[in-house]
Amino acid sequence: MILAGDVGGTKTLLALYARASGLRSPQFEQRYASVEFADFARLLARFFDDAAAALGVRARVARACFGIAGPVLGDRVRVTNLPWEVDARALADAFGIERVRLLNDFAAAAQGVEALGDEDLVTLQPGEPLAEAARVVLGAGTGLGVAYLVAERAGYRVVPGEGGHAGFAPADAEQAALWRYLHADGERVEQEHVLSGAGLARVYEFLRASGRHAESARVAREIAEGDAAAAISRGALELGDPLASAALDLFVRCYGTAAGDHALAVVARGGVYVTGGIAPKILPRLAAGGFVAAFNAKGDFAGLMRRIPVRVVTNEKLGLIGAAFCAARA
Repeated sequence: MILAGDVGGTKTLLALYARASGLRSPQFEQRYASVEFADFARLLARFFDDAAAALGVRARVARACFGIAGPVLGDRVRVTNLPWEVDARALADAFGIERVRLLNDFAAAAQGVEALGDEDLVTLQPGEPLAEAARVVLGAGTGLGVAYLVAERAGYRVVPGEGGHAGFAPADAEQAALWRYLHADGERVEQEHVLSGAGLARVYEFLRASGRHAESARVAREIAEGDAAAAISRGALELGDPLASAALDLFVRCYGTAAGDHALAVVARGGVYVTGGIAPKILPRLAAGGFVAAFNAKGDFAGLMRRIPVRVVTNEKLGLIGAAFCAARA
């Protein structure tokens, strides 16, 4: 069997596949809260136990591939938002797997782009796509992931990296004020500090501190009781709360600006794919126009930007699908 995983700071999704059954139809699949485990090996042991209980037999895995939120150095990954270090060789030995491959989580997501169908995508800007042109895959969730795809003779080569940790570049006076607010402690301000779940909460706090909008008791209570980003998004999309709406709109504009910067860096006429945990949840705001307007606002290059296709990936299993394809090819 093939084992694939999408390992993030918030959740981990694992699946077993029989190659003959197709890589979008797992034999067993399970989601786990990453923070509930001291390390990835313990989570993986739980998965094998759960799979054995469900399938009635202990799975024998020939190949495994895990997309992990962190930089890959050789056969190891230190997870960015968890105190985990994942070692491919140690996992192979511990679980009797012939070959284990580790990828950056957005490198895995980029591998899955080719498997997407029309039902997995929502177009924000149709653009004028060019065959074999560069592509960008990026997405905000626990952090901000970025990967590039560059055409080669045999298909696309994935270029992973840590683009989410590039500097946050304000595009207007309001974003400059946000940058100053985040820089007050003297620390470098990264794109991920704005474009993530925690980033949306920071944007909300910045606008609340500005005094332009009063904070509603309901949204404040929901933020205090649970997931701040989810509470702010719900306040904006379902309640029409002025402060939450202003925060989400500013977040979307910053998102569009950063996506446009990454697209311009490689002239991504092959398309920009916006994925991650946040995009599908705020799709109405992404589709309202602010994202694309900020994406295209690149001065003399605005005409070029309008030719770049921009799509939101609504299939939350993109990283898992990409990891499965990599495991099958390993």
